[in-house]
Amino acid sequence: MKRRDFLRSAGLLAAGTALSGQTSSAKAFMEFSENTGNDLNSINLPIRSLRADVDKPVSVIIIGAGSRGKTYSKYADLFPEAMKIVGVSDILDHRLKFLSDKHGVAPEMRFGHFREVFASGRKLADAVVIATPDDRHFEPCMKALELGYDVLLEKPCAQTEKECRAILAQAKKFGRIVAVCHVLRYAPYFIAMREVLRSGAIGDIVSIQHMEPIQYAHMAHSYVRGNWRSSKETTPIILAKSCHDLDMLRWLIDKPCKSIVADGGLHLFKKENAPEGAPLKCTDGCPHEATCPYSAIDIYTRKKAHLYVFDLNGKNDVDSIMAKLKDPAYDNYARCVYHCDNDQPDHYVSEMVFEDGVTAAFSMEAFSPRGGRKTRIMGTTGYLEGDGSKFTVTDFRTRKQQVWDKKISDIPEYKDAGHGGGDLALARDFVEAVAHQDPSRLSSTIDVSIESHVMGFAAERSRKSGKKEKVKV
Repeated sequence: MKRRDFLRSAGLLAAGTALSGQTSSAKAFMEFSENTGNDLNSINLPIRSLRADVDKPVSVIIIGAGSRGKTYSKYADLFPEAMKIVGVSDILDHRLKFLSDKHGVAPEMRFGHFREVFASGRKLADAVVIATPDDRHFEPCMKALELGYDVLLEKPCAQTEKECRAILAQAKKFGRIVAVCHVLRYAPYFIAMREVLRSGAIGDIVSIQHMEPIQYAHMAHSYVRGNWRSSKETTPIILAKSCHDLDMLRWLIDKPCKSIVADGGLHLFKKENAPEGAPLKCTDGCPHEATCPYSAIDIYTRKKAHLYVFDLNGKNDVDSIMAKLKDPAYDNYARCVYHCDNDQPDHYVSEMVFEDGVTAAFSMEAFSPRGGRKTRIMGTTGYLEGDGSKFTVTDFRTRKQQVWDKKISDIPEYKDAGHGGGDLALARDFVEAVAHQDPSRLSSTIDVSIESHVMGFAAERSRKSGKKEKVKV
């Protein structure tokens, strides 16, 4: 559905009115109000089906058969008429076998290292999904584009600004589609929020306050013990975790970012804060284990959280999990959070100035009881506030409030879709873009995706230097 048709069906565009700015904010809001009414729980924007509009399946090779690779391959399970997994690459044999067997991948299309996918010099599928660790995004993406593949690329695109810009240049050079996995853009919650803003419901955007609560155990799992604990081996946390948020701010404001300033650091998770007598691992008889909120034993065996990293194959009993924590391949997850080789900040604040003086304040916080992004948007005639699942729009003129509160998980197609439905909605749009060779079917072009990465690298330079950075795209 094109944006014009979407807005008309949502009541945000009057018949015969162009999208060129001819509708004033006031008139757009009146149309919005007439369709939704003035009582609460009345914003009823349509949620698009996850079924792709294609004539035949798009053939895909999954490069990286871990959590994210499995997530995007799930689209082929649900809609085999739209996507077909014809190849899998992973350096871990059990992951390669699991995903290949699940999708009936031929033996000759089962690859170990990603370089094997490109070794023949021939294009073996319509597209590739690159879901490898952060430090292995750049090389396979550049080679895939050279050979004529369209690419679904996990974020962040690459480890350096120079490499990100090189991917953009490579996509332009070979005329290929690159969809970056900024999945918040595809979640119905954020889509509805953006369309309400574009309707003029709160007038012109003046400023945004946005917070990403990581959740304390998630921080310990991913950014202290886990794969993203080192900014040098992966990317700075503002990109590894929060490039979603920078991109979403750029998308909502819909104007280029001109400058950014940032601060923050690593407050808690360092050896000088270790309680007396704490051993190197939680599994080594720590006297504080029973009361420590970051205990690996508590997070994995009692709360049964973040178990996807252990490749348990359904065995999530205490003995199986403890065996994994003592396995050298996984024992970094047993380490005391005060004795890890981590350097990622556990709190991060930044302020951005966009074109026309619009400002945004962003805060990434490790010390929160739960996740779920919090957003406040201040406009010239209204205010919008959201908690990650619902948002409320307040009109200063009428003093009326309207609420968007769709239960996405109750929609069968969207059940377990991830990121509020964004994961599989992205897969749908990517499949359509490839099938029709039309990048406009994606919410974000590679140009804007790289722009939000540039914002992240500028933020990190600012955090380290203490100076405001210009954002140069």
